[in-house]
Amino acid sequence: MFRVWGKLILQNHLIKDTVISIDDNEMTRTHKVYKALNMICYEFDLAVPVWLDSNKKDFIKNSKTRFTQDNFIENIDFDFLEFQVIEDNS
Repeated sequence: MFRVWGKLILQNHLIKDTVISIDDNEMTRTHKVYKALNMICYEFDLAVPVWLDSNKKDFIKNSKTRFTQDNFIENIDFDFLEFQVIEDNS
């Protein structure tokens, strides 16, 4: 099971969150990460953010990253989207 927690944060308050579970052993971890991010963005009605080098480094090191206004093309009404792997039994 692969589970990711997506959280929208505004002024240090959690305004929305969701947990996405993917149970497909045929997918690579990278594909699961991108699919989970797409599912979170769909649920929150957001455009999918762009992965910057800093996001990739944070995610590789901590299995967690934050997407801020710099990652989105349109304006966002929150401070950041936090994306964290909470279970990875791949």
